[in-house]
Formats: sequence, structure tokens, C-alpha cells
Amino acid sequence: MAEFKISLYGAEEVPFDEYVTAESKVPKEVVYNEKYPPEFFDVIIVDECHRSIYNVWSQVLTYFDAFIIGLTATPDKRTFAFFNENIVSEYPREQAIVDGVNVGEDIFLIETDITKNGAKILKRLIEYRDRLSREMRWQQMDEDEDYSGSKKGKLDKEVVNPSQIRAVIHEFKENLFTNLFPHRKEVPKTLIFAKTDSHADDIIQIVREEFGEGNEFCRKITYQADNPESVLSAFRNDYYPRIAVTVDMIATGTDVKPIECLIFMRDVRSRNYFEQMKGRGTRTLKADDLQKVTPSATGNKDHFVIVDAVGVTSSKKTDTRPLERKPTVSMKELMMNVALGAKDEDTLTSLANRVIRLNAQMTVSEQKNFAKVVGESAGIVAEKLLNAFDVDVIHDRAVLTTGKDEPDEKELEEAKKELIKQATEPFHNPDVREYIENVRRSHDQIIDDENIDHVLFSGFDTQKANNADNVIKSFHEFIEENKNEIIALRIIYNQAYKDRPMAIEGLKALYEKLQSKGITVERLWDSYAMKKPDKVKKGTLGQITDLIALIRFEMGYADNLSPFADKVNYNFMQWTFRKNTGAVHFTEEQMEWLRLIKDHIIASLSILPEDLDLTPFDKHGGLAAFYDAFGDQYEEILNEMNIELVA
Repeated sequence: MAEFKISLYGAEEVPFDEYVTAESKVPKEVVYNEKYPPEFFDVIIVDECHRSIYNVWSQVLTYFDAFIIGLTATPDKRTFAFFNENIVSEYPREQAIVDGVNVGEDIFLIETDITKNGAKILKRLIEYRDRLSREMRWQQMDEDEDYSGSKKGKLDKEVVNPSQIRAVIHEFKENLFTNLFPHRKEVPKTLIFAKTDSHADDIIQIVREEFGEGNEFCRKITYQADNPESVLSAFRNDYYPRIAVTVDMIATGTDVKPIECLIFMRDVRSRNYFEQMKGRGTRTLKADDLQKVTPSATGNKDHFVIVDAVGVTSSKKTDTRPLERKPTVSMKELMMNVALGAKDEDTLTSLANRVIRLNAQMTVSEQKNFAKVVGESAGIVAEKLLNAFDVDVIHDRAVLTTGKDEPDEKELEEAKKELIKQATEPFHNPDVREYIENVRRSHDQIIDDENIDHVLFSGFDTQKANNADNVIKSFHEFIEENKNEIIALRIIYNQAYKDRPMAIEGLKALYEKLQSKGITVERLWDSYAMKKPDKVKKGTLGQITDLIALIRFEMGYADNLSPFADKVNYNFMQWTFRKNTGAVHFTEEQMEWLRLIKDHIIASLSILPEDLDLTPFDKHGGLAAFYDAFGDQYEEILNEMNIELVA
């Protein structure tokens, strides 16, 4: 029997020291290797095939005479071209959500005046900040500063308006425990996408101030941050940080399953890149694992929320970024890679884009000094980098060099090499590289503390209502599919308390089936609250016990939805009041026991004597300690609470 070999090539979870430079490495030189001949593999499986297989690794893949299978959630034009448009299997994200493989999202919009319209600063004495050192100084403006209309792109880059950032963060905080996550006690794991590293620093400071929390609450995870790998690990596995701010570092290629909220404070024009960024929130997570970092979560992760503060969900997207091919690679790295021999189109095109941006930011005097130090203006440097891959320019150079009207392929390739050599020549000088990097880092930012921002609108978009309809529809179908099991459970409130534990076990099995469809009690409750707000009361949910209320409501046995905990708490208050005004007067120790029993009934509908030897009662001495507190009346107390609290 012939031996069958499979190679796996993946690009998802890699160490940061490799990940940062993976896209910037020189394409691999491939020569024949007798140990690994072209026929060595039968099949090569490429995970995340939207990434570096098109420059760094393509030669390695095509060296082998093997079937190549690509896997990706976000194919782009390069993907289709490399695989000759041979789509073998598709699994749409919508279907993955239906199947419970991924979770869907709700979109919450925050629109502020300055985000939408920008602002103007009249010429005056104003505060400037060094972009790198963040050192502040006061200086007279040379002219008015306009960052409104078509010049809004200056916001958070050349002009910083703390009020605009604060307005967004404050609105997020105000809606967090009322509209976004009404059943939570702590901030869900939240990832904020910033425009630049400096913008990230501003966001972090304001987040800490608005939430009144320390450094551990909100941390930065960018290439310039201290020890980003350990911060990311803590964000993934520990209670702190609750909020992380990034630019590009964990926008793609990194799983943090507990993330339940993404805040976009930067726009994204690439459709593919935006889908990758959304992917940070779409991972599923079981309740036990989610509760390790978010203790107040009561069920499986069933959705995530996109907070759109810049219009990213409605802005026009393109399939590719025409110039910026390596957003995760710094300009310093791009220049160094060119100096080390990188000549691929993605690297030179991205470097050209950075030089174009820098040229737009430089003052007239800086542009003159750039031309003096580098030998050419920034515009010409960028133009040469782009021309090196322009087929018309390559053709004209070959015609000029050879004197032929129609140069052959070899002559065109030689012309291209010469253009690349001329374009990259300045970057082989370390002094030039250092000068360009210093210019890039030295630009000051204007701090606008004059224009105070305010929120124009905040609320869920129409997709939220559609999602609620889909959840309710799925729940209705679930009830129809499981009607036989539900018939016995729907009258559970009328059963004797001694029969309730058995019914609870059956209900738990039913709830597991519901969760496998990606639907939780919280999600259902919020959906009904959106569609029928006059009939649904918000409050603390008890999961299993509130599933009964939801079933009864959907089947028409109840006119309103009210959390089971509210009913038990109210009955407990009335019962203890009647007892204390009569012959019985509970001590503080006894009241502590009674509150624990009340919480147990909220979660399990009833309590039996043997339950008192389980958590959390065992920490207080268990059944024996309960007997010491109540004496021979202990069983009577339990029986009475089972009846009175659920009446």
C-alpha cells in the first residue's frame, strides 16, 4: 500500500516576534532538495490562506507537485486567483451562526457631533503635544486649524480632541449595564480599535478616568506596548484587563474567545480586513470557561456587540487596499527589510504609501530638508517605488534601454530590476533610514480643548430587531420540536416541591438542547424585551427557572414576563416580615441562612435537607449548623419556604 503524506501549513496562532515580521520577510528562495523532492507530499493543507502564501511562501507551495487545499474565512481576490477560482466547499458565516459554530453580533451606534462634522480651531495660543514623547507645550498657532468636512481625517492624528473620545466612552459606559449587557455586574471583555498608537494612549487614559479604574482595568496591546504577549495572555485568561485597546496587532490572527464587545473608534475601508476584525468577537465559548474571566455571565456566549462610533458598519468597503499591503508592519521595519534585500511588490508599495502619508504631514521646510538629506523629494521617492511595478513604466524603460519597440520578457524583467534598484537605493543608507524615522515620529499634535463634543445619537441599528425576530422564531420552532417534553414542565409551579428536583433535571437537559442552537435565556429575554417592551420586566435572571417563564410566555400561558428572582425576592420579603411581626423573631445568623436558601430556590425552584451539605451551605457548616440555628423547627422552615417563596 502506497504511503500517503499530508503537509499542514498554518498561519493563525504564531508568536508575536514571528507574527510582526511574517508579512515583511523576503520571499523564500526555493531550490531542488533531494530530501524533499517535488513529489514528496500528496496533499498540502494551507490554513488562513488569505495571508502570506502570496509572497513569502508561494514558491514553497508551488514547488511541490501536490494537491493544495486552502482554508480561510475571508478569501480575497488573491485567494481566488491562487486557487484558480476552484471553490470546493463553502460554509457561510450565517450558516455557522445558525449551527452554533459562531455567534452573531448586535450593532450599537454612537454618533457625536465632532465625529460626524469635525470642528475648527481659531488662531490662538494652544497646547501642542509631541507625538512620541507626549511632552506638552504651549505655542501660538500660525493659522486657524480646520478639521471639519473633508479634513476630518486629521482627527486623532494631527488634532486630538479629548472631548470627542470622552463623549464616546461615556456613552458606552452609560449604556453598558442598561442596554448592552443588562444582566452583567462587570464590564464584559471589550476590545477597542484605535487609529494609531498615540490614539490608543488617549483612549486608555479616558477609559480609566470614566470608569474610575486603575491601570490593570484597561491596557494597550500594540507593537509599541511593553510586553504585549503577556498582556494579551492576561486579557484572554484572567479577570484583568477588562478592556484592551489595539491598532492592528490583534485585529487578525489571534483568538480571544471571551471578547463580547468590539468598539470601533477607527474606520476600516477594506471589506476583508473588517471581517477579520469582527472575527475577534464571533468565537463561541461555554459558560464555565466564560465565567472564569467574567464571573457574572450566566450562560454560554451567545452573541457579541459591535459599538460603532465612527460609522464603520455603514462606510463603503473595497475588496483590497490599493497601496497599503502590510498594515501590521511599521515603516521602520519596511525600510529595514528593503535594506536587507526585500524587493516584492507588497513591501515596496506599502513603503511608498507610508512615504506619501509622511509627505502630506510634513511642513514645507521639512519637505525641503527631506529632499536635501535623502537626495530626492518624498514625492519622487514614493513615485519611484510605485513605478517599479507599473507595467507601462517598465515597458517604457525597456524600450529606452534596448531601442526596441516591443522588448521581450527577459528585457522587461531586466528593466524592472533596474527600476527596483533605483527606487530602493536611498533606503540602503542607514542615515537616511534614521532621518526618515525621526521625521515620522516627531510631528506634534494639536490638543483641542476648545470644541466640546456631544452625542447626537446612540442606539441599536435595525439589525438588532431582526436578530430578535430570528431568536424568537428559533425558540418557537424549538418548542414545537420538543412539545412532548415541555407539556410536563409547563405546570411545574403547581407541582409539590418534592417533585421539583426531578423536573429541574429534565429542564436542564432541555436547556442544553436549546443552547446547542446558540440560544440562551439572557438572549431570549432581551429579544422579547425589544419586541414586547410593555410586557417584559428586566431584572436578575436565574437561567433554568426563567426558562419556564419564557416557555409559558411563548405558549400563551402567561401575559407578562417577569424574572423568577423578582417573585421569590418579593415573597421572601413578605414572608420574613410576617414572621418577624408575629411570635418568631429571626436572628441575624438565621437571616443569613434564610437568604442563602432563598438564592438556592431562585436557581433550583426548591430545597431539600440534603442540599444543605452542598455548596454554598457547606462553607457555613452544612445541615448540622442549620439544625443548630433552627433546632427541631428546621424541616418545618424548609417546607414553608418551598411553598411560600414560589407561591
